[in-house]
Amino acid sequence: MIPTTDTATLLPPTSLPDHVRIDSDSAVLATIDQPQVTLAVWERPSPLLAPDLADFPTVRFAAATPLVAAGVREALGALPAQPWHETLAPDVARLAMLYATWTGDDRVEVRMERVTGNGCWKFHADYVGLRLITTYCGHGTQWLPQGATDDAEPRALSAGDVGLFKGRERAGERAIIHRSPPIAGTGEDRLLLVIDAPWPEEEA
Repeated sequence: MIPTTDTATLLPPTSLPDHVRIDSDSAVLATIDQPQVTLAVWERPSPLLAPDLADFPTVRFAAATPLVAAGVREALGALPAQPWHETLAPDVARLAMLYATWTGDDRVEVRMERVTGNGCWKFHADYVGLRLITTYCGHGTQWLPQGATDDAEPRALSAGDVGLFKGRERAGERAIIHRSPPIAGTGEDRLLLVIDAPWPEEEA
């Protein structure tokens, strides 16, 4: 069960809009291939427990999916070693493989960063085909049901949840509307992972 927060609420699965699927089985991510589904969420606990993010860099690279774990380890190599680094690398690699299952592309773009502000705080739809988002710690990405206005109460992913967000390239005007949770001034740290198809300049 996904806990509620003061700023965002996730309704029980029976009350979800018909364009959203949520389940504790990772197989739920396959529902993103259904034409009406624009958001599929795998509920899971975060594999990281209270990581120290004080020196965490912004990580961004494109790689073939079998090389993603090595890419994460290389990016974190300049930091003092922490046990959770070795938990993070294989988890990112696993999510990259899952993402590639629904894109058919054997390369991915990985972006991971510490977020202390509001990030993309306005509700929006991404100009991508499909985007995987998870927040390892801190508040998760907020989203709106189809047809809701920006002042509607948002729903949200919890820390650890894995979401496949269908963007405008695949869903047009039905693309899922979402935003970063507003955390500026709270002192909260988020560890955010985004996996995309490689950007055009990375494909050459």
